[in-house]
Amino acid sequence: MIILIVGGSGGIGQALVKRFASEQPKAQIYATYRTTKPNIESSHIHWVELDASREEDVRALAKQLPNVDMLINATGLLHTPDKLPEKSIQEFDPDFFNENLKANTLPTLLLAKHFAKALKAKQTTYFVALSARIGSISDNQLGGWISYRSAKAALNMALKTISIEWRYKLPNCCVLAFHPGTTDTALSVPFQKNVPPGKLFTADFVAQSLIDLIQSKQASDSGGFYSYDGSAITW
Repeated sequence: MIILIVGGSGGIGQALVKRFASEQPKAQIYATYRTTKPNIESSHIHWVELDASREEDVRALAKQLPNVDMLINATGLLHTPDKLPEKSIQEFDPDFFNENLKANTLPTLLLAKHFAKALKAKQTTYFVALSARIGSISDNQLGGWISYRSAKAALNMALKTISIEWRYKLPNCCVLAFHPGTTDTALSVPFQKNVPPGKLFTADFVAQSLIDLIQSKQASDSGGFYSYDGSAITW
C-alpha cells in the first residue's frame, strides 16, 4: 500500500503519519512538508518538500508516485501571524481572502488534477481532504469568518464535483471531505478558550477518527462529507 499525506508536517498530518506507520507496517508512507521536516523517522516513511499550491511542485511529485492507494490532503489555513478570521464584512481583506483560497482550496484541485491517474486502480483507492463544518452553507447560523467559510465551501464544491466526474473515470476511487472538529494544534490556538468542554480534540484522536472513517467507506460512498464521529454533514 502506498499512502500520501500532504501536509504531513502539521498537527493532524504528523498524527496521521505516526498512526499509519504503526497500523500499516507494510505500507510505504510519503508525507510532505513545506519548510521544516518533522523528526519522525522510519524505513517506510519518506519525507518530501512540497508547496501544494504550486502546480509545478504537485506535478513533479505525481511523476515520482505513479500509483497511490490513499491520498490525504491535511493542509489548511485559518489565520496568519497578523490576521485573524473576520468578525464582520467590514474587516474583509482581498489579500487575506486569496490566501485562504490558495491554502484551503487550490491544493486539492491540483492534487486531483495530477494524481487522478495514480489513483485509478482495480481495488478501492481514496482521495480525502480536510474540510470543516464551517464550510457548510446549510449549517451556517452564525456568520463571520467569511474568507475561511468561503474557501472551505469552495473546497467542498470541488470535492463533490470531482467525485461525480470520477464515478465514471475512476469508479473505484472514494472521494471524501472530512471535518476534524476543533483540534489542539497551532491552527486553533487563538480560539480554544471558546471551545466547549470535551470538544477540543487531540491530533491523535482526529487522525484515528479519519482512519476509522476511511476504513468504513467504499467507492460507492464517494462524494460524502463526514464529521470526526462518522456522521454525515449537509453541504
